[in-house]
Amino acid sequence: MVSDPLYQLALYALVTVALIGVLLLAAWWLGAKRTTPAKETPYESGVLPTGSARLAWPVPFYLVAIFFIVFDVEAAFIFTWASAWDLLGIAGLTQITVFIVILAAGLLWLWLKGGLDWGPSRERNAEFSQSLRKSSE
Repeated sequence: MVSDPLYQLALYALVTVALIGVLLLAAWWLGAKRTTPAKETPYESGVLPTGSARLAWPVPFYLVAIFFIVFDVEAAFIFTWASAWDLLGIAGLTQITVFIVILAAGLLWLWLKGGLDWGPSRERNAEFSQSLRKSSE
């Protein structure tokens, strides 16, 4: 019974949950009970906050982050495939080719939709001006 892996997992989970519960209870019991406005003020390296913390990040920032994630995952899959290409044979080559074609099609679609146009352009400024005029009418 003691050597059963399910029993060991259950015991580990029970000890973990108990430990977390004890730590949360200790933090609640030992923690401060009174709050003041000074305690609730955000504090960052000795500088008092000014203005709003809600800064609008430009959309290209998020696009770069998404591109990084997509192509980072793609690189991980391709390097993994490349390390075992001789064992995978023609089936592995077919699968990685389909994978790359799907990613290339997605990149092409994004490019055609203008998702890679981050800088200012006359066409987009003209379209934006037209949409403003239409909405004001």
